[in-house]
Amino acid sequence: MLNGKQKRYLRALAVNEKALFQIGKEGLAENLILSLKQALAKRELLKIAVLKSCEIPENELIIDLLASTGSELVQHVGRSIVIFKRSKEKVIDLP
Repeated sequence: MLNGKQKRYLRALAVNEKALFQIGKEGLAENLILSLKQALAKRELLKIAVLKSCEIPENELIIDLLASTGSELVQHVGRSIVIFKRSKEKVIDLP
C-alpha cells in the first residue's frame, strides 16, 4: 500500500512520461493484460491512456485493471491512468 508521500513521488516521475499503452474499444483484452504485467515487472510505473472509443466506464475499467495486474493506482486524471507495482528487482526507490 502506497502512502501519500510515495504517491506524490511517483506522480512526479510519471508527469514527463508518455503513455505506453492505450485502452480502446476492446477494453482489457488478455493480450493487453499480459503485456501490462510484463511491462510492470520491468518498469514498475506505467502510464496508460484510455481512448474515447473505450465503452467501459473508467471507474469499472480501473477496478478491473488493478485487479487483473495486481497493481496500485497512483493517479487518474482525465483519460490517463498511472499504476505502480513493485517488482523483485526494485527499479524505483520509494521515499
